[in-house]
Amino acid sequence: MADILIEKEAAELGEDTLKNRYLTFPILDELYGIEIKYVTQIVGIQRITVMPEMPYFMKGIINLRGQIIPVIDMRVRFGKPEKEYDDRTCVIIINYNKLRLGLITDSVSEVMTILDSDIEPLPNFNVTKGYIKGIGKVSNNVVLLINCEKLLSEEEKDVIISEDINQ
Repeated sequence: MADILIEKEAAELGEDTLKNRYLTFPILDELYGIEIKYVTQIVGIQRITVMPEMPYFMKGIINLRGQIIPVIDMRVRFGKPEKEYDDRTCVIIINYNKLRLGLITDSVSEVMTILDSDIEPLPNFNVTKGYIKGIGKVSNNVVLLINCEKLLSEEEKDVIISEDINQ
């Protein structure tokens, strides 16, 4: 799979055109979206080096053009059954708060525009982790919108930083 470079496109389009745009990907029968402003590129699955003492959902690290990037299996992170990686498996590379992560997904769908008026707050299900920040309504479907800032707890971020795998 050829790399999809988003940084260049973002620079050409400007920050305003990234507002309300989400990269979507399926996990089982659910569609998830991540704000495109966090996404730097999408690559096919890479060779993963397993690191000791990492959180259960963190599969290890990849070496992407000389950069060491920790990777998270999004199925496992969201409590779904694991699936063997195949030629459709993607790694979405994101940057937030000076942290670079790879999100392993079954595939990617498309970039969608979801207006603020089409985003509903989460129902109060006593959800404490905060991975999902809202529900996007698109046609007759819903897109669960990921909160990048809450994908990792402070303790999990500290593990990554203390292992020096993101420096």
